[in-house]
Order: sequence, then C-alpha cells, then structure tokens
Amino acid sequence: MPSKPLPERLNIADWLLDARVREGRGERPALLTDQGTFTYRDAQALANRFGHLLTNAGVEPEQRVIIALPDGPEFVAALFGTLKVGAVVVMVNPQLAVDAIEYFYRYTRASVALVHRHTAPAFQAALSGAGDHLKQVIVVGEPGTTRVLTSATGELDTFPSHRDDAAIWLFSGGTTGQPKAVVQSHGSFANTTVCYGQGVLELTERDITLAVPKLFFGYATGSNLFFPFSVGAASALFPEKSTAETIFAKIRKFRPTVLVNVPTMVNQMVSHPDAAEQDLSSIRVATSAGEALPAELYERWRRTFDVELLDGLGTAEMWHIFISNRHGAVKPGTLGTVVPGFDVRVRDDLGHDLPDGEVGMLWVRGDSRAIGYWQQMEKTKAAFRGEWYVSGDLVRRDSDGYFTYCGRADELLKVAGKWLAPQEVEGCLLRHPLVKEVAVVGVEDANGLTKPHAFVVAIEQRPGLAEELQAFARERLEAYKAPRAVKFLDVLPRTHLGKVDRGKLRLQ
Repeated sequence: MPSKPLPERLNIADWLLDARVREGRGERPALLTDQGTFTYRDAQALANRFGHLLTNAGVEPEQRVIIALPDGPEFVAALFGTLKVGAVVVMVNPQLAVDAIEYFYRYTRASVALVHRHTAPAFQAALSGAGDHLKQVIVVGEPGTTRVLTSATGELDTFPSHRDDAAIWLFSGGTTGQPKAVVQSHGSFANTTVCYGQGVLELTERDITLAVPKLFFGYATGSNLFFPFSVGAASALFPEKSTAETIFAKIRKFRPTVLVNVPTMVNQMVSHPDAAEQDLSSIRVATSAGEALPAELYERWRRTFDVELLDGLGTAEMWHIFISNRHGAVKPGTLGTVVPGFDVRVRDDLGHDLPDGEVGMLWVRGDSRAIGYWQQMEKTKAAFRGEWYVSGDLVRRDSDGYFTYCGRADELLKVAGKWLAPQEVEGCLLRHPLVKEVAVVGVEDANGLTKPHAFVVAIEQRPGLAEELQAFARERLEAYKAPRAVKFLDVLPRTHLGKVDRGKLRLQ
C-alpha cells in the first residue's frame, strides 16, 4: 500500500513529473533516445508546451484527447501535457487501420487527436466517421505544429485534478470483439506505482528501464514511464518495431537495468541464432506480462541470459500487475504471489472462496481498481462488484501462495465432456524444439462437437511435422487434450495490444 494516504487533489502529471523538478532532480536524465538525452526539466517544458497547444486547440478539462504517437519524447510530453490541462488521455496504437481509427473516434468522442506525420494520412482519412465532437487532428512533426510548440512558453500551471477524476482510458486486451475503454483515475496510477513499481521492482533513481511493448500499452506506460519517473530514474525509448535484433541493439546502446518484456519476445530472444553472444549483464531484472509465461520458456531464458525474469498478472481494470514473482523467489510456470496492497481470492461461480489447489475465478481488490467501462453499464456491473474486480481469469493457488494461470473462463473448451484450457496444450507444444509460437482454439467438427486445433509458427517446417506434434502432445497429455489438427502459419494474428487474436484463428 502507499506509505501515506493520497491527497485529495492529485494530478498524476504533477506527481510524476513536476515533483521531480521541485525536488531538485530537474537536470537528471529522464528520457534516453537515439537523438539524445532529455532531462526532467526538458520533459516538463515540452509537456507544458503540449498543454498550451491543446488549450489553444480548444481542449477543456475532462475532454478526451487521442494520443497516437510512436514512443519518444513527444509521446511523453503529449501524455503529461494532456493531464496537466485536466483532460483525459486516450492512448491508441499509432499503426491502426482506418476502420479501427473510425471506431476509436466514434467511441471515445475525443475533442482532439495527436498523430504523427508518418501515420497522419490514415487518421485524416478516417475523419468522415469521426463526428462533430472532434475539433482538430494535430499532426506532430509537421512544420506548423513544430512552430507552435517552439513558440509556446515552457511554463504551465497544472490543473488541480481530484484523485478520483478520470485520467487515462486504457483498452481491454480481450481476444475477441471490439476493445472497450477502462476508465482509470489519477489515484489508481499513484497506488500501483508505489505497490509494484517501487515495492516489487525496487526501482531507484539509478535505474534505466527499457520496454518491448510500446507506451500506448498500459503495461509499458507503467513500467517504462510512470514507475521510473516516480523515483527520478530514466526511461529508454525507441520508435521502431520491437524485434529481437532491435532489443539487443537497444540493450547495447542504453545498458538498461530493467527490461520490460512479453512472452512472445522472450521466445524470439532466446531463439535468436546470436542469443548466446548477447551481453545482458546490465539488466538486474526483467519482467514478463501480457500472456502466461510457460515454465520451459522461463528456463530457456535463464539458461541463455542468466537474467532473472519475473512473470506476473495485471489487467487494464486494475491498471497494472497485482500478482508477481519476486527476485530470488521465482516459481517457474506460476504468476507469483500477491503484490502487497492487493487482495486476491480464488472463487467459484457463486462467489465462494475455494481451497488451495482448486481452479476458480480470480477476484481482486485494491486502490487501483478502475471506475468502470465507458458506455458498458452491464459489463461494468458484472465485472465490478463492490470493492472487487471479477477478472474472468481462471487461476489456482498453491499452499505457498503462488498462483498458476489456467486460462480465461470464456476461452475454455468443452472437449469430450471435459473442460480444456488452451494454455495447457500450448505449453506442451512449446517444449517441442521446432515450435516457435503456438495458439490452440476450439473448432467445431462436422457433428458440431468442439475439437482443439493448434496453429503453429514453426522454426523449421518439414514433412510430417503436424503428425509429429500431435504425437508429441498425446505422449504428454490426456488423449482428449491433444490437438485434432495442426495448421502452420507464418505469424499468429494479434490484437491491437499484441495478444493472440483467437477469434480470427477460429475463422481460418
């Protein structure tokens, strides 16, 4: 829990950015980029200029501002500048297709969108479906915008937000359907920053963070921006797509102490032909979230890089990670234990607590719980019950307090009259040396019965590999769990947040 109650008047931009300058840390490095280093004073001045830019565009407190920018100083300044004028941040993937942009325009009813000149055509093409509420699309990097920013003053009084005011909309990482906005308050971000960022990760001003996911993803917003800024540490940012080669290059350049990772990239890094030659000695700890981390993949990471990797579970509804492994106390294949400041229960369908060892629904409460879903009252009532958030995740707790992820309740497959968690089959197939990535979904056969099908990205395809993988699974799992079919893909389809899109796989 936070060491002291949060003040009633709290603007997270002041708490994370302005406060560092007031403390005398203005000249410390805040952002490390390929173009150079930005100090906390530099970041504050640029954020203030973005605040003036938005005010001049007619943005008022509590209105939404879409931020669709690549990782870099402009993203950080746009985010803090939006918060400093009392507006609400809506972060979206800058690489969205036109139809997705139209959806976000209509759904969020944003008053202004901040986009980059390289991706501006798609955002401008979607304007016809935006509605009258959108006042302006501001193109960052365009000469006119640059002139306005340069001429604006670097001073700005931060709006006195209430700790319970909406601050940022995060989007749920569901694997089917349209994303729904999770409305989070200023206070939520402060709470989890203290509980996880400072508590579990033990960040200090000497740390440098580097993230695989981009800042529009709440996991990275916290781990690669809010958490380091809360202690005066530095964040390394780059706009390019994250690949194993890119991450290795940025590690060489920035020498981070904390690497924010996801299972897909963990797999790519350990599978890289030059993995054994990489120097990750600057990294004291790495984190993994977004999807479950199989024990075998964790062990390969440790053997390859000798860097601790902390798997954990978080949701947009609780903003960030609330179950995590700890340095020196990792139990491979588990999510870890409850982060202090949160309360987690495993319950049955009636809301009754289950004993250790039984699989049930994860309920969690803590001070980072969201306000609710935007325009989704029925889903809000189902998911948010008093202090508790009912996640839809199925977990099992052991006698030591470690939680194991067992899948999503809405992704379980009923096969031969028994429940099957796709993650169990995926974890098995990932142990095969030729499997790079895999996703298992339920597909109905000619009789309308659900059967597990595996979609595999192979390191190397060879004749008979599909049958080999089926036999591999049958040798290690109960017969009904083995995939009835194996299909090979070049890449797995993913959602806007990078999670496997199981809905698209079912259509293939």
